[in-house]
Amino acid sequence: MWSTYKEKLKLFSERFIEAQRSVVLLNAVRWEAKIIDDVKKSKYRELPKVDVSTYEKIPLGYDPVAKIAELAEIVNDMDRELGRDDALVNILRACCEEYQDLLRMLMVRGKPEFYDFSRKLYGSPQDHFFGSQTSVKDLGLHLYNILSKIPDNAGEDVKLKEVDAQSALENLNERFGRYFVGQDVKVVLDGEMVADAAATARTIKLRQSATFTRRDLDILEVHEGWVHMGTTINGLEQRIARWLHKGPPRVTATQEGLAVLMEIFSFVSFPRRARKINDRVLATAKAEDGANFLDVFEYFRTEGYEEEDCLMSAQRVFRGGDVRGRYPLTKDISYCKGFVENYNFIRACIQAGRSEIVPFLFVGKVNVADVPVLYQKYKEGIIDAPKFLPPFFKDLNSLI
Repeated sequence: MWSTYKEKLKLFSERFIEAQRSVVLLNAVRWEAKIIDDVKKSKYRELPKVDVSTYEKIPLGYDPVAKIAELAEIVNDMDRELGRDDALVNILRACCEEYQDLLRMLMVRGKPEFYDFSRKLYGSPQDHFFGSQTSVKDLGLHLYNILSKIPDNAGEDVKLKEVDAQSALENLNERFGRYFVGQDVKVVLDGEMVADAAATARTIKLRQSATFTRRDLDILEVHEGWVHMGTTINGLEQRIARWLHKGPPRVTATQEGLAVLMEIFSFVSFPRRARKINDRVLATAKAEDGANFLDVFEYFRTEGYEEEDCLMSAQRVFRGGDVRGRYPLTKDISYCKGFVENYNFIRACIQAGRSEIVPFLFVGKVNVADVPVLYQKYKEGIIDAPKFLPPFFKDLNSLI
């Protein structure tokens, strides 16, 4: 049966969404609570008991080899039906290929090859910014020298955690109700989670026993709401390119960098938060250079973090990798890397008199390099404009 280009592209989009379903990196590299408990019992003298066998006990819930083959078949069919020169096909092909690499990465959890895939998919602190001799690590060291001179509590109501979880739920539900008009977005309480908050596509979970500052709520609204949920919903609202609500590794830096940038644009961030994000970049660099889990833990502790924060931050660096060092998960460099890339993109658009392109950073979960293509396809009637935008992106004059 004859089909239009749009119908074919939509079909491949839906096939991709189905093929990558259930492929979640962080679920596959999570640590049981006992692992950290044992580190505490050793008084931080013994490395976490994590190796290849630890991850082999975490079921993926699917056959990764079959998933790789399914994604490869989508690419082959798409190239045959739509050609290899179509701009949107190129984006969707890149998503398929990255999920294949992500699946290969999950097949070597705990091995040195895990780091090879991590570096390929998420980058490394050693990577240089486009057109610059400055590496991500160089920027991290520069920011460290600046941020370490600013008092921890500067600009932050750190001692005023006066909002209980139920009150936070009611406050955020009211905010999101105003922002996501017509959408089933909600905040719920969770009695079992470890972190204070976590976001899914249309839901933010708050730990039932957690307390928050007013600034915490502002950050949750902007970072998790406006950016992470907003781009997911804008992607889901696409008539054709619904794959834009999914988050392959290639969009991680843009997403996380955009969230950090929005915190700054909306004046809700503060120095201690910036320092924590930057310290994770430097911790990843240390792990690449050979620091083990305990070395990284001590780095965070010497920087003045509470022990639980030190453990959680060190765990983030070594999930899926080797706790002895050299082979970390490099995902946490995304915040700083993406911040710079997004800022440079927005500045370039404004300088070129093309500020109308900038809101398409929110059209879905995108890589910043794809945004001009997506804007052009919007003009051609294939991509739908983002429905949910931060206030300062609705009036483009505020960006100039």
